[in-house]
Amino acid sequence: MQVAQLAKAGILTIVLVTSTLVCWELHLRNKGLKVDYDDGESLWSNTRAMVYGPVDKTTIFIGSSRIKYDLDIETWKGITNDTPIQLAIEGNSPVPVLEDLGNDKNFKGKLVVDVTEGLFFSNSPFDVSEPKSRIAYYKKITPAQKASFVINHALESQFVFLDKANFSLASLLDELPIKKRKGVFSLPWNFPLEFGRVTFERQDIMMNKFLTDTSLQNKVKGLWDFFRRVGEEPPPTGKKLDSMFISVKASCDKIKARGGQVLFVRTPSSGTYLAAENKGFPRPKYWDELLRFTNCPGIHFADYPVIDHFQCPEYSHLSQADAITFTKEFIRILQEDKGWKFPYKVR
Repeated sequence: MQVAQLAKAGILTIVLVTSTLVCWELHLRNKGLKVDYDDGESLWSNTRAMVYGPVDKTTIFIGSSRIKYDLDIETWKGITNDTPIQLAIEGNSPVPVLEDLGNDKNFKGKLVVDVTEGLFFSNSPFDVSEPKSRIAYYKKITPAQKASFVINHALESQFVFLDKANFSLASLLDELPIKKRKGVFSLPWNFPLEFGRVTFERQDIMMNKFLTDTSLQNKVKGLWDFFRRVGEEPPPTGKKLDSMFISVKASCDKIKARGGQVLFVRTPSSGTYLAAENKGFPRPKYWDELLRFTNCPGIHFADYPVIDHFQCPEYSHLSQADAITFTKEFIRILQEDKGWKFPYKVR
């Protein structure tokens, strides 16, 4: 009798849990949400392992969040027949990843480095901690972790509710209005989930609701202002800046010595954000000197009328429609102005 009752209770539990998950999934999909991937150490490491593709058919991208929004991967692949490998990390400097690729004797490919001055030239250890953590994870990843990633991807690709960044218990608890506490750093509010959904190829895409809802856009603009007031340190100057240039040049030289290519890109920003960046990081002292010191080519959006007109919804990243346009023009500039070659499809 007890066994039968336990079995019945177990079946009832399974039915209730399954019904709850199905209802939760349908609710999220009815809100217009699509599958979103956990863009953590596992996905980044899986992508990092792809940098050894044929050098004439693979391009690596590193940087911060802008290149993750601004490079439309399907457009890039469709036009060039080249595989883009997206290794940028939101809110972090790409310099540790550049150093990692520079020290990797097996990497000999094409590298595009996106420069967001406030992060690229940052003095803060917080802006390099996440890249260093992911690099360490990649180098020490175990077979069990690789297998777990494969299984997780199979599930994550099917269910919206497995969005760890927004619907895990920890993320939902973060939404609770908790008063500020002394000695505890916290954002005034979280980034709205409509701001960016992540594809398996690590592209960030704004949802249509974000593009039409100015209140959501203003929330993100407010966060940019918050970061500038609270977390931003003075730009490096003098010996500190010289030391940064020396380190970056050393990494670039290693890649170029193996036959690789390195190109820097300044992707679009607009409004008060761009004005603050221009004031805090004068172009001659930072961008121009970066190119001169490293002897690497660069593409600054302000130098090309076809890509200098974008108005970012929240001042710092492109909508997908604008990302498609930017990507098309970026490819053309790379080929016509910088001499990059791609295995173009016959059209």
